[in-house]
Amino acid sequence: MPSSEIVLIANKFDHETIAKLDKEYITHHLWDYAEKEQNKLIQSLEGKCRAVATASWVCDERVYDLSSIKIIAAFGVGVEGINFSKTKHKGIRVTNTPGVLDDAVADIAMALIVTTMRNIINADKFVRNNSWQHGPFPPSRSLAGKTLGIIGLGRIGNAIVERALPFKMKIAYHNRSIKPCPYTYYPTILELAENSDILLSMLPGGDETRNIIDGRTLQALGPAGIFINVGRGTTVDEEALIAALAQGLIAGAGLDVLANEPYVPDSLKQMDNVVLLPHIGSATLETRVEMGNLLIKNLDAYFSSNPLPSEVEQ
Repeated sequence: MPSSEIVLIANKFDHETIAKLDKEYITHHLWDYAEKEQNKLIQSLEGKCRAVATASWVCDERVYDLSSIKIIAAFGVGVEGINFSKTKHKGIRVTNTPGVLDDAVADIAMALIVTTMRNIINADKFVRNNSWQHGPFPPSRSLAGKTLGIIGLGRIGNAIVERALPFKMKIAYHNRSIKPCPYTYYPTILELAENSDILLSMLPGGDETRNIIDGRTLQALGPAGIFINVGRGTTVDEEALIAALAQGLIAGAGLDVLANEPYVPDSLKQMDNVVLLPHIGSATLETRVEMGNLLIKNLDAYFSSNPLPSEVEQ
């Protein structure tokens, strides 16, 4: 029998997690209602509903109109979809799902590094279109001895380092401040790019990081450089990236995230020096289950007046 607590689910973010929420609580799916009915639903929940479950990357602004809302439980790590000016003002607590997806995202980051450096996608096409019959595939570049520059050396960044070191790569990084670690620190992204063979971004989205990786940064990476993004697509000036790839200012890119997902510029699709993925960093069956479980643990903790397992600082 479900709890008597009401949870408003703001968007369709993960089928299995939503099914678990439906079993545990009295839930309302906002997207199941027509536009006018959505407003009526929100009004009807005033004073009755204390919790919202939502994707971390987007949240319906109307949920903030409910003065009874006390917690927003977000599915995901990056919380750029949450309006923190409103949550702070209204005293709404926010949780996300960090930690449980570190390995999955790090795996994709490492896969993009290997795939771009060794030109794996084009090698596969080379075999499939019978080009191999006419001569060998052009040589690619080894990872050993190359410097991997990480923008944002947090939990996922460290998980990437654990995978890169066995490939005999050197590690450098940029954070807001120096971390107690043996890797080379650069105080600016530009300096990190100048001293990296592969520049990997783990930056979160939001206004503070929008287009922070610009044309100057890419030019500093250089014509042999590779750019990898498993953070957020909005952190990159996409037009500058396209120009850098087209003009040979950098050698290639591996992108799991883009600026206007799921829409991808045709120019990127047409380039053979770019590997494009549909934002699958955390998209393993095991990881999505753990993310959902953590979201529910946060709600359970709130309703039980216990400490929240993964509250976001505001």
